[in-house]
Amino acid sequence: MTVKIGVLALQGAVSEHIKALKDSGAETIAVKDASQLEELDGLVLPGGESTTMRRLMDKYGLFDAIKIFAKKKAIFGTCAGLILMAKEIEGRKGPHLGLLDIDVKRNAFGSQVDSFESDLKIDHVAESFDGVFIRAPYIKKVGPGVEILSTYNQHIVACRQGRFLACAFHPELTGDTRFHEYFVKITKENK
Repeated sequence: MTVKIGVLALQGAVSEHIKALKDSGAETIAVKDASQLEELDGLVLPGGESTTMRRLMDKYGLFDAIKIFAKKKAIFGTCAGLILMAKEIEGRKGPHLGLLDIDVKRNAFGSQVDSFESDLKIDHVAESFDGVFIRAPYIKKVGPGVEILSTYNQHIVACRQGRFLACAFHPELTGDTRFHEYFVKITKENK
């Protein structure tokens, strides 16, 4: 069974996500319009700057459409996408999409110059995976029903809650498709 997964194309490594999804066996499109969501089985919210992404989602009529989409479909958020999905964001009143029962800290590992890579163990994905952290958040705490998939220095950096998957790093920048393959699997299970 083939699934069709969109990548929100407002900011971030859109083409890299598209390539990783295609290499993982999914059909994929860059999503720039809310009407495109109707044909999708899943959606990737890529990295970027979460506040800017939220403004662009509002400007282009995508915010409410994604909230409706999320009621039944799978979503994978990376870095800023994770922040958009969180129910709690340190230093911010209220969530963006509020899909994941998690509390996040933005830019938790420092600024752009503090970006780094680290080998991660990711449950259900890989014993060894190259985590690329760029102005990355981390998850401070998770609610019931949220499965912690990976940690770095005792900070949660990947999780899953049902059909929602999120990570603080950028798997699309590694050339390793295993994390995207896992999302394709989740999307198929949810279809």
